[in-house]
Amino acid sequence: QVQLVESGGGLVQPGGSLRLSCAASGFTFSPYAMSWYRQAPGKERELVAAITSGGMIYYADSVKGRFTTSRDNVKNTVYLQMNSLKPEDTAVYYCNALQSGVNYWGQGTQVTVSS
Repeated sequence: QVQLVESGGGLVQPGGSLRLSCAASGFTFSPYAMSWYRQAPGKERELVAAITSGGMIYYADSVKGRFTTSRDNVKNTVYLQMNSLKPEDTAVYYCNALQSGVNYWGQGTQVTVSS
């Protein structure tokens, strides 16, 4: 069955780094646009970064210059490298796969930035 499994979340101090991974299975990965969303308590889910099947990349203004997304179509995995983390980056981070209206979500991984 289709699975998106995020990993790499945790507790980190401000200024620190984390690398999130999202391993996909159960569908043909390469044609899908892969995105990272996050949802903080009491807030709506927001798009953080996205990478298309052709390698075009989008970042939200709030993370530009600090976060980098990439994909490995051999390992069926998408990554989010997060540097210079701030307390406002604290949220549950979700992986999303989208192609032709077909939409899959992971279960999320918690990222907490706190001293």
